Amino acid sequence: MENFKIGLQLYSVRDEMEKDVYTTLKKVKEIGYDYVEFAGFYNVEAVEMKKMLDEIGLSAISVHQNAQGFLEKADYWIDYYKTLGITNVAIPWMKKDNLLVENKELFENTMSDFKKMSNILKENGITLSYHNHEFEFETTGGKYILDNLYDTLDEETLKTQLDLCWVKYGGEDPVKYINKYAKRCPTVHFKDFTCQKLNAGAAYALIDNDGKAKNQREVDQFKFKPLGDGLQDFAPIVEAVKKSVAQYAIVEQDGGFEELSSIDSVAKSRKYLKDNFGL
Repeated sequence: MENFKIGLQLYSVRDEMEKDVYTTLKKVKEIGYDYVEFAGFYNVEAVEMKKMLDEIGLSAISVHQNAQGFLEKADYWIDYYKTLGITNVAIPWMKKDNLLVENKELFENTMSDFKKMSNILKENGITLSYHNHEFEFETTGGKYILDNLYDTLDEETLKTQLDLCWVKYGGEDPVKYINKYAKRCPTVHFKDFTCQKLNAGAAYALIDNDGKAKNQREVDQFKFKPLGDGLQDFAPIVEAVKKSVAQYAIVEQDGGFEELSSIDSVAKSRKYLKDNFGL
């Protein structure tokens, strides 16, 4: 979409959110973000969170939500999302074993859960997406895990939320994947990083099979960076996103806050997009 907007994944500033939700959201607005994606709500109920967002001038566009947690409390979460005006929900991670066609029963059960989640959300005007890490660029059934997922579930059931850091680190071209799913990507994650080399086929699992993050400094000197400070070439990425259906590019930085705080890091990313691309 030519005029796509910029949002922030609040996981990037989780250290600040854990201390003071309102003050952190206010800082997020002050450094130039108008849109946010949640990854947890820090024990704040929906009406109070909506009041904070409205006072500050932020719009909640999306949230990361695992399938099992959603299905266990679907009515509660639907009410929460609708109160905030959220229109996109992304599954942030799924254990690799659940996505391998070789594990027939487990795979089919996972696909069934995704379908159930999607149907409930669609009935309430909300879209379901899947957010990848790097392990989805390993193969199952002769395809990348990621591509097999999107071949198994049609685009009305499951959209993409391509995390471009993990696409590149997994050994693929971010522009190629934006173009491949150009009609299926309401949101895209902008993320930058450095490492000694790119690992085609996801040679190292930075998110392990239990969903726990490994120490990136111990894995090929991998380090998350503010946008523009890493290996990503954002000029062709921005052009590809403009030609897609994406409404939002969501900035995310998982870590790497030794030199700059989390707030200063995402402020630097926001300035980079504005100064270089007018976004």
